[in-house]
Amino acid sequence: MSTTVALGLFSGGLDSILACRVVADQGILVKGLKFVTPFFDHHLLADQEKYQREIRQKYDIDVELIDLSEGYIDLLRNPAHGFGKNFNPCIDCKILMLKKARQLLERYQASFLVTGEVLGQRPMSQRRDTLRVIERDAGCEDILLRPLCARRLNPTLPERAGWIDRDRLFGFSGRGRRPQIELAGKLGIKEFPAPAGGCVLTDPNLASRIERFYAGLFALRQEQFQANDFRLLLVGRQFRLPGGHWLILGRNEQENDLLCSLAGPDDWLLYMPERPGPTGLLRRAAVLVNRDVDETVTLNRIGGLIVRYGRKINGALPPGDVLLERDGSQEVLRAIPLLDDVIFREWIV
Repeated sequence: MSTTVALGLFSGGLDSILACRVVADQGILVKGLKFVTPFFDHHLLADQEKYQREIRQKYDIDVELIDLSEGYIDLLRNPAHGFGKNFNPCIDCKILMLKKARQLLERYQASFLVTGEVLGQRPMSQRRDTLRVIERDAGCEDILLRPLCARRLNPTLPERAGWIDRDRLFGFSGRGRRPQIELAGKLGIKEFPAPAGGCVLTDPNLASRIERFYAGLFALRQEQFQANDFRLLLVGRQFRLPGGHWLILGRNEQENDLLCSLAGPDDWLLYMPERPGPTGLLRRAAVLVNRDVDETVTLNRIGGLIVRYGRKINGALPPGDVLLERDGSQEVLRAIPLLDDVIFREWIV
């Protein structure tokens, strides 16, 4: 006996959990697709099996993590349907995910797609007209089932073909969550995330920083952008040094370790080996810093900032030794702290 398979877009929020479970409860084998980018949930890639176990134990849903970083970085250059309140391309984001999910139908031998969208829940991406645009531009017309609001929409192929009983779907609408919470109780789902914006592109401060990054904040061209650039953009203290050089300083041991793990072969790392303080990462320094013109000045500035943000000794900030790691070699620099914040205030991003 063959089993019908569906791919569900799984954000990890309550709506996507319910959508997958409602369809699975009708005898459909549902595979959840958890899309990640540098702007949301990218950290899950570090231990995919742990995340998969947790979701299976909590919700009885099998999920696969899909990294959309490369396509997402391109998308943000010029989203066809524009941005939301901040730098969030919500409509194009959903289209990109559905396009990728449609491409994966054959791999999983799946027949249709499932999302947890609720009519009218989000003002930009879940209006009736926008839902139609999304499925049209993603090439998913008639194979995209939205089980939480399906009874307010036209029947789809899974319903007409008898794979899904439309009467066992729902007609939720609006921004309230009470119907979803009640449904979760009926399905025995006791633990689920509170509603929150997990995408940093909706955060006013971080979104502004990312938008400036695309606009040429640092001496990097858009075609040079990499996924780790955006992960670095969300870490520590950010500086644009004279000449457009990009410096990040860790604010604690965890961020220092993260900077080291994200450093690329063209990056320079600087830190004080004998005194607690920040690790500094100068992005793409090997190709962007002119060693004949601005190397000494740039390193003096970075060393001064590292000592400035390092731990005080007897209430003071004396000069310190800063270790520079680059090109597989190490050298020690003597650094004088930048004690006058006015000097570097305009460098702070």
